Amino acid sequence: MLKVGLTGNIGSGKSTVAKVFELLGIPVFYADDEAKKVMVTDHLLIDGIKQTFGKEAYFDDGSLNRSYISGIVFNSKPELEKLNALVHPAVFRAFDSFDILHRNAPYVIREAAILFESGSYKMCDRAIMITAPLETRIARVMERDGISRADVENREARQLSQDEKLKLANDVIINDGKQLVIPQVIALHELYLSLARN
Repeated sequence: MLKVGLTGNIGSGKSTVAKVFELLGIPVFYADDEAKKVMVTDHLLIDGIKQTFGKEAYFDDGSLNRSYISGIVFNSKPELEKLNALVHPAVFRAFDSFDILHRNAPYVIREAAILFESGSYKMCDRAIMITAPLETRIARVMERDGISRADVENREARQLSQDEKLKLANDVIINDGKQLVIPQVIALHELYLSLARN
């Protein structure tokens, strides 16, 4: 089975493109959603978080104390790296289970904001990069999340640049509001079906 990574910088339209693949019958693994899920279901990860950040990381009912964790990791790169080093392997385990569940599909999509940063693109046979001009992306995120330009720029600065990611990608979808996205997705879908058959 072919594994295809799907990424793009903030506001590029990853979720929209992923939904088109789903409409074509392709299973999509949403790494960011899965990361939130494993933080309350994967016992290896939960133990690691408690050992690293203290028992206060979780409430008595087993739910994650997000504000406590955020307060630690968002102001400290070393602390964020510690958290990522715990979470990424748990997400990789979840992806392996997802693969087994969908082993009869011709290919699966792994949608992840930090596909390249986390190294998870190495677990994929192909990687798609969705691109859009910076100003377009900033405007989309400000409207979608109701946040300031500075907040969007701050999030963007924490990711590899679009140009750096393009060097690592096999395939590109341009989502600039001018070119139609669906025909681009269908062309890649046909390519992946043909690669999966061979």
